[in-house]
Amino acid sequence: MDLQKKLITKGFAHIGREHYHTTAGSGKHTIVVDEPAEMQGTDAGMNPFGLLVSSLGSCTIITLRMYIDRKGWPVDEIQVDLAMYSITGGYLIERNLTIKGNLTEDQLKRLEQIADACPIHKVLTGSVMVETHLQ
Repeated sequence: MDLQKKLITKGFAHIGREHYHTTAGSGKHTIVVDEPAEMQGTDAGMNPFGLLVSSLGSCTIITLRMYIDRKGWPVDEIQVDLAMYSITGGYLIERNLTIKGNLTEDQLKRLEQIADACPIHKVLTGSVMVETHLQ
């Protein structure tokens, strides 16, 4: 299939022999991804599902903060709590937002719409293709 591709970002992950301690990153930034002890990991970092929901959460509140700052709305703090579930036929991610500030109901409704416009939300709810190439 001939696709027109526009690079958004690059990432990497590396694992050695230690169960399942992984170094992952993008650009000059790295984190540890691991599995908990009950999965024979060392619990030195988030597991991949935790990393996925944390990506959604951080993208959501960054997107909201950008919008709020552009509008000049009085918001002191934004918190997002996420839970991921296995359901029949797929997965469900619940996202609960707490916004501390003096906002109207209309502003809060708009922020709920903006939360759904964050780029990671769009990736997770859109069409995603993964190509694997072995070197």
